Amino acid sequence: MRAFGTRVLVHLFLFVVLVFNLMPFFWMISTSLKTDAEVHMIPPSWWPRTPTLEEGYGKVLMWTNFPRYFFNSTVVSLSAALISTLVGALAGYGFSRFYFRGRTFLIGVLLASQMLPGVLLVGPYFKMLVRIGLYDSHLGLILAFSTLTLPFSAWLLKGFIDTVPHELDEAALLDGCTRLQAFVRVVFPLITPGMVATIIFAFLLAWGDLLWALCLTTTDAMATVTLGLSRLVTQFRVIWPQLMAGAVIAAFPPMILYLLLQNYLVKGLTGGAVKE
Repeated sequence: MRAFGTRVLVHLFLFVVLVFNLMPFFWMISTSLKTDAEVHMIPPSWWPRTPTLEEGYGKVLMWTNFPRYFFNSTVVSLSAALISTLVGALAGYGFSRFYFRGRTFLIGVLLASQMLPGVLLVGPYFKMLVRIGLYDSHLGLILAFSTLTLPFSAWLLKGFIDTVPHELDEAALLDGCTRLQAFVRVVFPLITPGMVATIIFAFLLAWGDLLWALCLTTTDAMATVTLGLSRLVTQFRVIWPQLMAGAVIAAFPPMILYLLLQNYLVKGLTGGAVKE
């Protein structure tokens, strides 16, 4: 009887947590289907009385430059995630396989860099991008986000590479491979789940950023999704249907990425947690 009561309490707690996490998404979708007049009704309605796509989705796609914002975020986030993951894999391989003077110090610097708030770093990045002529460009944003996510990627992938036995590298070297060939042909296929997990985390970090996109761009043509959504919050009014519709559209890429790569993500997170 006690075991049954414990299971009931556990399931009840999980149900409350599930409702707590899904409620914001439900309210976001509900608001995106309402008219502007219904959004401001008191008391508020849980579900739109006359659901419409034109008020939220139609206006955010036709009256704003949202498709351009979506394109910018996709290009910048994917590029930054791929670059930081590939470079991070090479750095992680170096830290995992080579022992040199200052190795521990450099690893500590990687960790310490993650403790610095982005607001302290965006100023120097702004000056550097302006000086080299990459301010307000795709390449400038990609380089900024790549360097922002690179320390995390290198540290995470080092843990995955540590799980690969050194004997595999040595066997590849004996067969005539160079260090780079041993990494590409032997280590790389074994850490694929970890690479996927790192790409997902780096992509989400770049996709959801607002501060760096705000400070490193100036024209509307270079704005990202988060920056475009922030412009729907004006000084005197918040355009709720369009804001929520844009948020629903912006949530689809991370959701699709998770659904397509969830098996690799689980393998990567569990695999990197064990060292041999």
